[in-house]
Amino acid sequence: MQAPLTTKGAQRLRAELEELKSVKRPAVISAIAEARAHGDLKENAEYHAAREQQGFIEGRIKQLEAELSHAQVIDISALNAGSRIVFGATVELADTETDEEKTYQIVGDLEADIKQGQIAISSPVARALIGKHEGDSVTIAAPGGTREFDIVGVRYDA
Repeated sequence: MQAPLTTKGAQRLRAELEELKSVKRPAVISAIAEARAHGDLKENAEYHAAREQQGFIEGRIKQLEAELSHAQVIDISALNAGSRIVFGATVELADTETDEEKTYQIVGDLEADIKQGQIAISSPVARALIGKHEGDSVTIAAPGGTREFDIVGVRYDA
């Protein structure tokens, strides 16, 4: 199954992959070479730390390459869903109890980042929002209990 990704998310992951391959991988290889030059590897903390870092970098490179090769990149600007919420939508919600407003963009699992207001399409919040329209109310089961939100706005930013 192909994982959906926004164009912006795919670009961000490709940039991370390029950074790992062209900057971090060569840096850790030179750190390993330098640590080897110090002699006995059994008690060489720099060598072991560099090897561990190399393992993390190589693992992340493999993960990113696999994810990007299986991803379905979706251009949000080409979607014409109007006020209906689909993948890629940026949704403004207002809590019916507190009037607190939150804005989320529904993105692929690989690019979700709650600090940036990006929620995974597989998350309970996104699943509750998909298919709804601007002006609808939605009930979301949260860890702190059930909460109700009004959908204030829906937009599709590229």
